[in-house]
Amino acid sequence: MALGTASALGLARFAYGLLLPAMRDDLHWSLAEAGAMNTANGLGYLLGALLTAFAVRRTGTAATFRSGMIVTAVALAATAATDDYLALLAVRAAAGAGGAAVFVTGGVIASRIAARAASGTPITVYFAGTGLGIVFSGATIPPLGDHRHLAWAGLSAAAALATLISWTAVRAGADSPAATTGRAHVRPLWGVALAYLLFATGYITYITFLSAYLADRHAPTGQVVLTWTALGLAVVAAPALWSRPTARWPGTRTLTTLLGLLAGGAALALAAPAPPVILASAIVYGATFMGVPAAVTALIKADTSPADWTATLAAFTTLFAAGQTAGPWLAGLLADRTSTDATLAWTAVLCAAAALSALIAGRSRPAPLPRPAPLPRPDA
Repeated sequence: MALGTASALGLARFAYGLLLPAMRDDLHWSLAEAGAMNTANGLGYLLGALLTAFAVRRTGTAATFRSGMIVTAVALAATAATDDYLALLAVRAAAGAGGAAVFVTGGVIASRIAARAASGTPITVYFAGTGLGIVFSGATIPPLGDHRHLAWAGLSAAAALATLISWTAVRAGADSPAATTGRAHVRPLWGVALAYLLFATGYITYITFLSAYLADRHAPTGQVVLTWTALGLAVVAAPALWSRPTARWPGTRTLTTLLGLLAGGAALALAAPAPPVILASAIVYGATFMGVPAAVTALIKADTSPADWTATLAAFTTLFAAGQTAGPWLAGLLADRTSTDATLAWTAVLCAAAALSALIAGRSRPAPLPRPAPLPRPDA
């Protein structure tokens, strides 16, 4: 199932950052226009988050997950077929909508597995799958140079393969269309919701404009490959770092720590933009940013009943989508008037504010719901 986030996030969203410099040069875009592509992706993500609960009621969690994977792969193929700006905005939005369906339903399924196993590891492993997509993108796209159509076609093929492999990870009979997906519980977790919104607005600009930041410093292809691959491998390794804290640390301690480290990692590259420091910044970023959705999902799982997980996670994903819709375009406008340094500063400032919100939320967080005893293992 981790191939779900690998496709929906690693390939369909974050790989665009690697292609942004070539598309900006070939199509004569400003940084604001380039950022608008991920804004369109965020708008599609927002729409997908709003529609996911309805789709789950009609077809079930597994079918919605699979449909999202198909839409994502098809949208990537369509991106390779056009240079028209409006058409590219449309297919980026479609990729976002498919990605939201995968993100929400996969998170619910991972939460169910985590509840049965009495462990936070399934949640962190699911979100860490994003790193697989980033590693693939980082290793394959930069060597292609200006052959961006070929790069998008390769991403589409990888997404199609991920769809086939993940197909059996969600069993057809695992759940049936539900009469309700429960009620969303956002107000009791308002501080966490605010932190998630600030995080979404801030984190996306780092990875969207990282390649443009490197291009402005005339970084060689080898440095770009190394930076992105290291970032992706750090995402893959994140569960080893954060599974236990996510499951064991009280309140919002894990979320606050992740956001603080994320802000520091983004600021690191600004403090001393030498290749080793930028590499260290990318590793810190990769080791933390996908831990945030995992930590938020774990808080939702702890503070709401299982019947309300889908609705609550969809509501938080809607907030997340709103933030990452605005972030790239606003940061691109700022960068057009200053430099690409502004995009990293944007991430550092907003993630620091998110860490503060999470810290405050931890002091007013409601008592978690009693956790059900884990089900007996079949081999027990």
